[in-house]
Amino acid sequence: MTLFKVTVDEKAPKKLGIFLLKNGFSKRAVNNAKNAGGMILVNHKRRYTNFILHVGDEVIFIPGQEKHNPWLIPSQKPIEVVKETENYLVVNKPAGILSIPSRYDDNALVNQILGYFERKKSVNIKPHIVTRLDRDTSGLVLVGKNAIAHARFSQLKKDKFIKKYHAIVHGNFGLDELKGIIDQPIGRKGTSIVRSIDSSGKKAKTAYKVIAQKENASIVELCLYTGRTHQIRLHMQYLGHPLYGDPLYGQKDNFNRQALNCFYLEFPDPFSKERQVSIEVPDPIDMQELWQNIPK
Repeated sequence: MTLFKVTVDEKAPKKLGIFLLKNGFSKRAVNNAKNAGGMILVNHKRRYTNFILHVGDEVIFIPGQEKHNPWLIPSQKPIEVVKETENYLVVNKPAGILSIPSRYDDNALVNQILGYFERKKSVNIKPHIVTRLDRDTSGLVLVGKNAIAHARFSQLKKDKFIKKYHAIVHGNFGLDELKGIIDQPIGRKGTSIVRSIDSSGKKAKTAYKVIAQKENASIVELCLYTGRTHQIRLHMQYLGHPLYGDPLYGQKDNFNRQALNCFYLEFPDPFSKERQVSIEVPDPIDMQELWQNIPK
């Protein structure tokens, strides 16, 4: 059984209900704890949310059962779990699958995570994607194992999450272009999925540096300051270096998905108070083979 312990300090709100909200327990989670098999204890005694706390009190929160979506079917396809704790896991997502399922797709990352926990016979696990990736982008994804984990991560400022990508792009960079920052706003073209550089769009900022070059191709390391849809793909197009496998913003070639991989993820652990968790994985085989097959 997962439980959460929090000790009341001098700066904490005195009313139990407000204290819980300030510590990442949503109103829905609190209601579930009261009505769906969970418990809220102060110094090992059940208390209502209007209970007044004192410095040094120990609050124990035992979540109730989260509701299960009946159309969310566990997939038996294996996943690569890079790190797992009691409250979250980091998965290395392959290209070609959604992070979050649609009603017409029962093989998204969430479905595969449900199947993973089903095989482990873990109960009361409901995956919540914290850092999602596009269908055709591979790499590291942070997933909360319950609503409380998701809420705790959501309370962190976005700049606490560092995501770095490798992209294989068309063309070579000049000596004065090997690194830089692209600060160009991104807007949407009507109801289309296509985005564009648009002065009236939302702020978008990407840092990049070139780490390898071959004949008419380069590997670029990118770090996002913002998280706009298609941001890397658009910003690389803006520089004149569209990604391999990205006909939407570039040109047709023989790579069957955008050559983009989230190889590095860094974030604070809101449960262990670990200063920063950092994880790095190699680029997937398809991107390695693409690079190997490009002439020097």
